[in-house]
Amino acid sequence: MALKHAFAPLVDLIYPPRCPLCGDAIAAQEGLCTDCWSTLEIPPREDGVTAATLYNDTARRLVLNFKHGRKIALAGMMARQIAARLPELDGEWLAVPVPLHRVRLWQRGYNQSALIAGELCKHGHTTLLVDGLLRPKRTPSLGGLGRAERAKVLQGAITVNPARRERIASAQILLVDDVLTSGATSKACRAALKQAGARKVHVACFSRVLDHQG
Repeated sequence: MALKHAFAPLVDLIYPPRCPLCGDAIAAQEGLCTDCWSTLEIPPREDGVTAATLYNDTARRLVLNFKHGRKIALAGMMARQIAARLPELDGEWLAVPVPLHRVRLWQRGYNQSALIAGELCKHGHTTLLVDGLLRPKRTPSLGGLGRAERAKVLQGAITVNPARRERIASAQILLVDDVLTSGATSKACRAALKQAGARKVHVACFSRVLDHQG
């Protein structure tokens, strides 16, 4: 970390910091310009779920740049926003990312939720368990499906890694994702973790789609 800060002025000289959304000059490599920051909205709090932002147009563009535009440096900024909204975490917690199927992981090259989880652990209270959950079944997009259809598609799609079952049993889990939409995927993850004996599961995500947003 000290080495990273030591080289920061040189990096800024060679690659002047720019807002990843609009391209305007900014003070540091990680972050947004003031105008783009002002368009992010904070969602209401809910027991068991922490979302840094409401899924509006700005959040959507950030997520798409991060997930499909390979702007993986955004993971740090997203993690900071989540950490700022998290309630106080008592005791030890394991940060477990929502898993990707191996084909999707190979196509994308990284699991965006795992990158956020890793950055989130730098803020304390959590230890990364990157392979706590597995996704042995490849699933199609859940968009446009009803609640019952989503549950059917996800049946058996997410399981606890047998090699990590002992660590998950009785543990407090921070389930990390980039976006919480219908909640079907996080529900399947929760069910798998609870079945393995997890004592508590709290969902932490960068952005959330509220029910009235469709």
